[in-house]
Amino acid sequence: MAFSMSFFISFILVSIDNGYDHRFVVTWLRTWSQAFICAFFGAYFFPKVIQRLLRGINFIEKPQLIEIDSDTSNMDTRPTKKINI
Repeated sequence: MAFSMSFFISFILVSIDNGYDHRFVVTWLRTWSQAFICAFFGAYFFPKVIQRLLRGINFIEKPQLIEIDSDTSNMDTRPTKKINI
């Protein structure tokens, strides 16, 4: 993943910045090697840091509301009851 993304993005950025001249390939490969090192370490370390942060967060769900409709066959006119679970 780091290989392909750094390869593609460095190609696009160098072509936009410098255009296609006689030094394009050399400039692109130098830029790609630097981008790959950054992308590789970022793809390796960022998920571990994010997992560590998320372990410290307690996610609490709100209680669900269940609506009980009145039985229409009995012609019950009482309002709908809401029950917290």
